[in-house]
Amino acid sequence: MAERFRHVAIVGKHQAPGIRPVLEEIAQFLSSQGLQVALEAETAQATGMQGYAALSHAEMGEQCDLAIVVGGDGTMLGFAREIACYGLPLVGINQGRLGFITDIPIERWREALQPILAGDHEVEPRAMLEGQVLRDGVSIFSGLALNDVVVSRGATSGMVELRISVDGDFVANMRADGIIVSSPTGSTAYALSAGGPIMHPSIAGWLLAPIAPHTLSNRPIVLPQGEVRMEIVAGRDASVNFDMQSLASLQHGDCIAVRRSQYQVRFLHPKGWTYYATLRRKLRWYEG
Repeated sequence: MAERFRHVAIVGKHQAPGIRPVLEEIAQFLSSQGLQVALEAETAQATGMQGYAALSHAEMGEQCDLAIVVGGDGTMLGFAREIACYGLPLVGINQGRLGFITDIPIERWREALQPILAGDHEVEPRAMLEGQVLRDGVSIFSGLALNDVVVSRGATSGMVELRISVDGDFVANMRADGIIVSSPTGSTAYALSAGGPIMHPSIAGWLLAPIAPHTLSNRPIVLPQGEVRMEIVAGRDASVNFDMQSLASLQHGDCIAVRRSQYQVRFLHPKGWTYYATLRRKLRWYEG
């Protein structure tokens, strides 16, 4: 049975020049389809749009049954983390550059949205990471990530040394500029730049990729979805980053524990969408 939507929220990349006219067009289109329309509170404030309810993330999760995100992948990442606990399905309209997870081109939003709103779409769940920083066994920081959790060396210091274990089994002590624990979604982000493989989003696994490792045999490795622990053994001013949330100045002995989150993100795509077509377009595999 086709999924019926009644109340749609719009989220926009606040600082994008000229975004208000696009958001107004989308809002008017949704209203013409008989849908109740709301704006994310920050989007409403930044654009000055009026005539629509301005909702917090919690209110959107409780009242809306679809969210349309207009911006780039960074906009989607930030919003997806905030809304994940509500299970709100997301549609991404790309006004950024690559657009791996905001996959509808801005110039084609109308023709893509029409069938999606009618229930004719592909549904794609994406796994999320959750982690915490433990100091003397006590959690001092926690966060969610759709892409990755990254431990990095200090800006002016040398390499960081990390003791890596998976599900309690010791893997190795790695010296590098940092370590990336990536979800399949994040495999086309920072981990790809670090030499990691591309993972299909349906794979139940994580990618662990060292950044500029001291030992060249420390290669990226695909892991099952267990708990990855990274303990700071050496290195000054190390930091950890959950997508765009960061905690600086980790201490020796701090442990970063990463596991699968109980929450997941649910993306809606136009009918006929495939992950491989996205790779062809975004990575330009069709060239030559």
